[in-house]
Amino acid sequence: MKNSIKVFRAKANITQEQLATALGVYRQTIIAIEKSKYVPSLTLAFKIARHFNVNVEEIFECEESDLK
Repeated sequence: MKNSIKVFRAKANITQEQLATALGVYRQTIIAIEKSKYVPSLTLAFKIARHFNVNVEEIFECEESDLK
């Protein structure tokens, strides 16, 4: 699943650590999500979107291969 977390972090001028702290997760979790090595839970995806005040679809892009 592709995501734009790194772009939104850059626009907000926050680090992975700052985002992780705000969301109540480890920095390693943010790293893994940004590298598309980990798909966040629906709850975490909504927390991330809410943090940046956007819809989930603006951050996460589900590809056809993700649905198989």
